[in-house]
Amino acid sequence: MINRFGTTSDMVIQQVEEAGVRYALAIDGKGLYLTLPDRLDSMLADTYRYDARRAGMEARLTALGLDPAALFKENRHRIKAAAGEPAKKVNPLKASKRAMKK
Repeated sequence: MINRFGTTSDMVIQQVEEAGVRYALAIDGKGLYLTLPDRLDSMLADTYRYDARRAGMEARLTALGLDPAALFKENRHRIKAAAGEPAKKVNPLKASKRAMKK
């Protein structure tokens, strides 16, 4: 099962320490991000994954001595494809009316 909002351990590239805090460097369809290790595999939404500070992630990783472009390219295989859209889109209003007829 793909977790659309949380962070799973198979998304983690490596452990990173910044300002005395240990982070897990993870990857998703939007790129690289840092999250706390206690957020992994919790099946809850990971606020670090959707944090506004993610815009400056390249600068943070470069300051830590990492190459963000190379890390992304090497770990692209970790990105899980989201479940596809159904072939035929369903109008929820019509579906609820159909259910009421039965």
